[in-house]
Amino acid sequence: MDSGIVSGIVTIIFIVVFIGIVWWAYSKSNKQRFEDAGKLPFEEEDDTPAKKGDKQ
Repeated sequence: MDSGIVSGIVTIIFIVVFIGIVWWAYSKSNKQRFEDAGKLPFEEEDDTPAKKGDKQ
């Protein structure tokens, strides 16, 4: 095999892997999990200790 065939095979493998990742990321079974993970930075924690001088 010359380098052209090897590079073609590697390219096809990467395209298939990319399509698999996109399919997995946009599948309906993962939608709720990704939406919950996307909201994590905006959730406030209630169990953080109060700072000195803060009124409770």
